[in-house]
Amino acid sequence: KQWYQRRVAITAGIDRANTLFKNMTDTKALRGRSTEANCAACLYIACNQEGATRTFKEICAVCTVSKKQIGKSFKLILRALNTSVEIIKTGDFMSRFCSNLELEHKAQNIATHVARQAVDLDIVAGKVPVTVAAAAIYFTCLAMDVDKSAKEIGDVAGVAETTIKQTFRAMFPSRDKLFPPDFVPKVNLDNISGAK
Repeated sequence: KQWYQRRVAITAGIDRANTLFKNMTDTKALRGRSTEANCAACLYIACNQEGATRTFKEICAVCTVSKKQIGKSFKLILRALNTSVEIIKTGDFMSRFCSNLELEHKAQNIATHVARQAVDLDIVAGKVPVTVAAAAIYFTCLAMDVDKSAKEIGDVAGVAETTIKQTFRAMFPSRDKLFPPDFVPKVNLDNISGAK
């Protein structure tokens, strides 16, 4: 069932991206810009509107244009078509990242809670959702004594190991407020060093 839903979302995303690109070429708003950057920006918008959220880095991985070029086209498309993209949240990535890391569902739920609390308590102000999600997964793995390093998580999330650890260190002082009330860590949270 999940495979089918993912397949339908991808097909719908591609269809929406094609329609968006056609509308953009009709308006001639992106004249003079790289066609590939415009296509990539349309794909980014379509994926997010269809609920198959992707990062600019993930879109860059399947094309030959830079994140900066895609970002410029993205802004022009939003302006030209007077459309919007929902604000990306940490939860948009959590399921995919945890699945790729082969973490159990309980770890995903806890990491989602940690990320949401960190955002709600304004602990991670200025950090992008992907970074917050990766740091929440890292913190959860440490608390549950799951053997996943910041590097492994960073490779899956597309976030630098140092960025994950830096965000984790920002979260650490509020550790008592981040985890669900019924969560019993497998290690003493006060003794977590984050040195993995």
